[in-house]
Amino acid sequence: MNLPKKMLLSLLIGASVLVTAACSDTEENAANEEETPTEEQATEENGETAEGDAESAEQPEMPEPDLEGVPDVVAEVNGEEIIKEDFEAAYTAQFQQMAMQAQVSGQEVDQAQLKEQVAESLVSQELLVQETANRDIEATDEEVNETLTSLAEQNGLASSEEFLTALEEQGLSEEEVMEQVASQVKVDKLIAEESGEAEASEEELQEFYEQMQAQQEEMGGEELPPFEDIEAELEAQLVQQKENEAVQALVTELREDADVTVHI
Repeated sequence: MNLPKKMLLSLLIGASVLVTAACSDTEENAANEEETPTEEQATEENGETAEGDAESAEQPEMPEPDLEGVPDVVAEVNGEEIIKEDFEAAYTAQFQQMAMQAQVSGQEVDQAQLKEQVAESLVSQELLVQETANRDIEATDEEVNETLTSLAEQNGLASSEEFLTALEEQGLSEEEVMEQVASQVKVDKLIAEESGEAEASEEELQEFYEQMQAQQEEMGGEELPPFEDIEAELEAQLVQQKENEAVQALVTELREDADVTVHI
């Protein structure tokens, strides 16, 4: 099996969603700022200098991902190679997200650690893709088209045709995209097989809510809304958590029997 740039589609989707969310947050913050006077405005009204506030408001420069020394073959999984191109695409997407978070927290991104994490993530993805082939899991044309339409909607595009055009501008042909979407559909089916019909009981949801509430209090954050108001969101998070645990358990099992070499 050789899917060129097989990881790039999910990364482009993730990056697009990230950008959309960032733009949405920016617009919301801007709207709030229009309604509420800024500290700088208040200071100027009082006849005081706003120079210190202006300096503190300056955004730090976004750091660049360190891709020096990445080998041509980053890892081998049961004879399948994870190449430099796929790693760099994955690493850059993850780094950009981490760098945005670092600007808020003031913590620098540990690039050495992030490289290891991305390499391991790519190995895990390859193990899952290979397992779909071992189990003869297939993806129908209808499932692929439905997923493509859903991805287009998630990224704010009117149709799958627009989505394909956007990805083509990023260097992916329609054939590559369809192969990758089919691959993702198969992995989704594999995850469904492993996690079964993941559900969250009322008792589990209450316990999850109390844990989150305790964390908020410990961090000095705002009090959570009433349980009834966020029950649906809690259920979605808990089900996702259970699915992730099932996937991680499968990856661990597959890794034990796999021939994996990581060169980074």
